[in-house]
Amino acid sequence: MTRTLVIAAAALALCVPAALGAPPADKGKPDKPGSSLAAPGQSDEKNAAKRCKAERERIGETAFKTKYGTNPNKANAFGKCVSAQTKDDEADESPSQEQAKENAATKCKKLRAEMGVEKFRETYGTNANGANAFGKCVSKLAKKLLDS
Repeated sequence: MTRTLVIAAAALALCVPAALGAPPADKGKPDKPGSSLAAPGQSDEKNAAKRCKAERERIGETAFKTKYGTNPNKANAFGKCVSAQTKDDEADESPSQEQAKENAATKCKKLRAEMGVEKFRETYGTNANGANAFGKCVSKLAKKLLDS
């Protein structure tokens, strides 16, 4: 009798964690691989990993590994491809946005010095104490510089 209870308790102890470890029905891996919502709004052209996956399928695994792999077994090819694609994307972006922010910040510093802190806060600040005035000034001027 005691032996049966010990065996039943051991079996129950093994089954409960397994049952509790299963994900709920609406959670877990998607039914269709590749339909993840991890990056909503990103098309294949904008996502470097998706572009690399498409290229790997287009030219074949061996050619892909030869093209991008750098270690002896070429197993790092996918990561190298994504890295290269990301660097290309960053190089394609024009520095005009960054320049506009820098120029706007410089102009806002000059304005603040010319107007005085209190008048600057009254003019550009939108919260109770006007502490967000500098950020609002930079945002406003950067938009003007980008639009022109």
